[in-house]
Amino acid sequence: MNHCEQTPSKSTLCGEYDGCTKAQSCVSMMSDVSMEPPLTFRKSDGGRCLCAGVASAMNHCEQTPSKSTLCGERDGWTKAQSPERQLPPDSPAPDSEHSCVTMMSDVSMEPPLAFRISDAGRVDKEDSEVSSVKHQAHLDSILTTLEENIVTFVKSELEKIKSVLNPDYPECSESQREDEEVLDAEEEERKSKSREAFLKIALHFLKSMKQEELADCLLSRYTVPGCFQRKLKSSLRKRFQCVYEGIAKAGNPTPLNQIYTELFITEGGTGQVNKEHEVRQIETASRKPDRTESTIRHEDIFKPSPGRGQQIRTVMTKGVAGIGKTVLTQKFTLDWAEDKAGQNIQFTFPFTFRELNVLKGKQFSLLELVHHFFSETKEAGMCRLEDFQVVFIFDGLDECRLPLDFKHNQTLTDATESTSVDVLLTNLISGKLLPSARLWITTRPAAANQIPPQCVDMVTEVRGFTDQQKEAYFVKRFRNKKQASRIISHIKTSRSLHIMCHIPVFCWITATVLEDVLKNKEGGELPKTLTEMYIHFLVVQSKRKNVKYDGGAVTDQHWKPDNKETIESLGKLAFEQLQKGNLIFYESDLIECGIDLRAASVYSGVFTQIFIEESGLYQDKVFCFVHLSVQEFLAALHVHRAFVNSGVNLLSEEETSSPKYNSAEPHFYQSAVDEALQSPNGHLDLFLRFLLGLSLETNQELLRGLLTQTRSSSQTGMETVQYIKKRISENLAAEKSINMFHCLNELNDCSLVEEIQQYLRSGSLSTEELSPAQWSALVFILLSSEKDLDVFDLKKYSDSEKALMKLLPVVEAFNKALLSSCNLSETSCEALSSVLSSESSCLRELDLSNNNLQDSGVKLLCAGLKSPHCTLETLRLSGCLITEEGCGFLASSLSANPSHLRELDLSYNHLGDSGVELLSAGLKDPKWSLDTLRIEPGGDEWLKPGLKKYFSKLKLDTNTLNQKIKLSDSNKMMSHVEEDQSYPDHPHRFDHWPQLLCSNDLTGRCYWEVEWSGRVHIAVTYRGISRKGNRHECLFGRNDHSWSLVCSDTIGYSVWHNNKSTYITTSAPSSGSDRVAVYVDHPAGTLSFYRVSSDTLIHLHTSNTTFREPLYPGFRFWSDRPGSSVALCSL
Repeated sequence: MNHCEQTPSKSTLCGEYDGCTKAQSCVSMMSDVSMEPPLTFRKSDGGRCLCAGVASAMNHCEQTPSKSTLCGERDGWTKAQSPERQLPPDSPAPDSEHSCVTMMSDVSMEPPLAFRISDAGRVDKEDSEVSSVKHQAHLDSILTTLEENIVTFVKSELEKIKSVLNPDYPECSESQREDEEVLDAEEEERKSKSREAFLKIALHFLKSMKQEELADCLLSRYTVPGCFQRKLKSSLRKRFQCVYEGIAKAGNPTPLNQIYTELFITEGGTGQVNKEHEVRQIETASRKPDRTESTIRHEDIFKPSPGRGQQIRTVMTKGVAGIGKTVLTQKFTLDWAEDKAGQNIQFTFPFTFRELNVLKGKQFSLLELVHHFFSETKEAGMCRLEDFQVVFIFDGLDECRLPLDFKHNQTLTDATESTSVDVLLTNLISGKLLPSARLWITTRPAAANQIPPQCVDMVTEVRGFTDQQKEAYFVKRFRNKKQASRIISHIKTSRSLHIMCHIPVFCWITATVLEDVLKNKEGGELPKTLTEMYIHFLVVQSKRKNVKYDGGAVTDQHWKPDNKETIESLGKLAFEQLQKGNLIFYESDLIECGIDLRAASVYSGVFTQIFIEESGLYQDKVFCFVHLSVQEFLAALHVHRAFVNSGVNLLSEEETSSPKYNSAEPHFYQSAVDEALQSPNGHLDLFLRFLLGLSLETNQELLRGLLTQTRSSSQTGMETVQYIKKRISENLAAEKSINMFHCLNELNDCSLVEEIQQYLRSGSLSTEELSPAQWSALVFILLSSEKDLDVFDLKKYSDSEKALMKLLPVVEAFNKALLSSCNLSETSCEALSSVLSSESSCLRELDLSNNNLQDSGVKLLCAGLKSPHCTLETLRLSGCLITEEGCGFLASSLSANPSHLRELDLSYNHLGDSGVELLSAGLKDPKWSLDTLRIEPGGDEWLKPGLKKYFSKLKLDTNTLNQKIKLSDSNKMMSHVEEDQSYPDHPHRFDHWPQLLCSNDLTGRCYWEVEWSGRVHIAVTYRGISRKGNRHECLFGRNDHSWSLVCSDTIGYSVWHNNKSTYITTSAPSSGSDRVAVYVDHPAGTLSFYRVSSDTLIHLHTSNTTFREPLYPGFRFWSDRPGSSVALCSL
């Protein structure tokens, strides 16, 4: 009857009761003299034990719950706590199937015993009664407090359950966590177990109430901080809180949160494979206007975009090597582990395919795989994954060497069933296994097709650094602001370096090189080409190895024999694995190249910033180069050394007749160019740049000591340059042509580009005279422009179909293409259809107005509009001779792909009632995104080719006529005369300049023609232009509210606006007179001037602006040229 008086420090739902301590007082019996005869027990009809003593029963009911686990094992008696073991040794054992002595009634109880303590220390019955009452009161107090604590706890937890079951429950309830009491680890663990136990109780009752959906919702949202979750988060924080920039497991660690710069992540695209060389992909991506993309932050990777109804289970993130995919997943995991984001996620498990590769051939269940990589889950006894909201991260699909056979692998739905790792992955990714889990898979673009598209809910792309982020990186990297500014300016001068800096790893390589160059060559020339940059990078690493590992000085000869041997071995490995397409290497790969594991470990130890060795808890040693570009550079160096030293061309396995080269050397480089151009995906693009760059004597000088022999010839260089220019002239695909220009840059030849740039600067570019190579140079210049590729206006170069075909890659790269009035036909429509169908197209707005496309052209164009890759939002086909047949083609294409086009302009066509009805029905269709449809004006009068259908008959306003202008031919002819004409005073008259206006106010589309001679201005202006005095405010073209075409019989044509001129290369007319046309599209903000020759319009200039008010035609004569004239023409 040991009644132990104790009060736990804090009451919990678990109610741990640890028994009597030494300090706790216990009433004891010194003898049994005062005891009444023993109480008798009897069995009830139900076989239960009837107890005659309250104290004994209370003593028997003390228990300690077993240790709680995440699995939810049933809490119960431990072996030492069972009632059988609590009975006195001589007591009869209760029935074995019952675990507790109970009282069925008090019939068999004797009256309470009265005790008192005698002088000899015996217990006296009277005093015992008092003690029993006090004990009962104390026990009642404890139980009352326990009840209050339990009720408080239950109410609090029910409020949380009510909150998390609310439809508006936020994804991360930070405020709840901030309000919680900060507890020590032991008390926090008790509280965690209590909450887990209560969650199980709540789930049990919800399911018994047939509220399965609410139970699932509660399970997915209810916070389970648990001992396991804390340990997992702690482990992940230690694992990801620091990174090693550019290298792995070497150098000084840098806090990830300190250096992390938000990457440019775009949403959209498909999981289809992109086999192009990744540098080519980076160059394409660098041309995309940022604002046309839907961007997301890493913490929102699973958040559905606006308009997307379904939840996102699987996300695939694509990006080229070194772009930041791995760091992105590490940041996501770290933010979760630090409770900064993703708190609706209960567990995050980051894997890499490098780690999974070494488990090939082994058997695991999904649960065992989690236990294998995250031991905390096994220690905590986690035996179910279905009960929690779990995120699996699989980084580096491109490095996967497991056979992911989604068609033939067996189906698996049980997370506890063992199978091969590849079967686990295919079932997990396809959603057959653990469908409640979320998955994030990262990959290089070339490997994206390993996952079936139907298994991926959203595709994102990591585009690396924006231009602003590049600058931010170098400012962070260099504390000296002046030094950082110089480096940023230098990178901008080299387009190839600037493009490559989209890749964070290349920024690090560039910073490493330029820091060393600036330190050792103060005021020296900085590397301008990729080849120079990577040669310096190799030299820097060799110097560091000598100083750090060999105890040498910076000034020592850095190409020691062991260094040369290392570079030679790494070069061989780089080339042979590049040919196989491998970026990571295992022991078997090294053995194939004659490198044993020990040698590879030595290389990775002393050349850590070139060759990396990675080894984790659960993976074998894995090797790779710090970036694909480093591997390609070393591969090119290996091929160059083989040719120079032995005359062997490793690209073709040919051996030249004489290692003295002469005629062999030009053939070697020309054959490399041919092989690179034959590659359908550009896999040798960067390799070729490096190989050609190594042919220069200046670059070979930088490697003197490493190269035992050097070969360079100015004659060979010239022959190679001419050969590349010849290949450029062969109408190559745009990306191949662009790489050829980069190759010329590596050879320090920019003559073609500089020639076109000079034409553009002077305004003397004549596309009629461009050679094929010059056209390619123009494309390269436009695509390599540092300016935002927003609006492309074909008429700036030529208003012809030929020009469009040459510049089609440019159209694809721009956000908006202005192709109106460019004499385009069906041929153009077919070409533009391919642009609209291209996955890499940036085109969002296309203006084809006033081209004679007709219904046949629209049909061809609609093939592109149907494409799922088409993202065009605005299409203008105004004045394109379209009828109801064309409307049918448009309606059909928009029904097939209704999600993209928002604005369609079909004004100035003859659509007919049926055509209008077709498109109007689509406008009302909720599936269509179309919200603006323009069909007026319309009618058969607009089915006339060209701009002449907009002809307006001008009427001169004689109240504006200056006195030096004489009218004739029924006011259709204006002449500049020396003697003043007699006109009455009028406030609208120009009193100084020989100018006049027409009375026509232009608000729609208007076209007119005039004939001129001498020197005149053909202008349009707002009505409010000043009329008095000789200020610029009165003069056409010299202010911001007028535009003027200057026509001169001596200097040709120029356009003036806001006192700025644009000279036009068209020569002056030989006869001293000419005919010009003016076209105004007021709503579109377009003003165009043309020469008219035999009814053919020759484009002179187009201004694009926003007209704020109606325009009025005007004319002006030069004051020093009396005799000039202008005549209005009739059609």
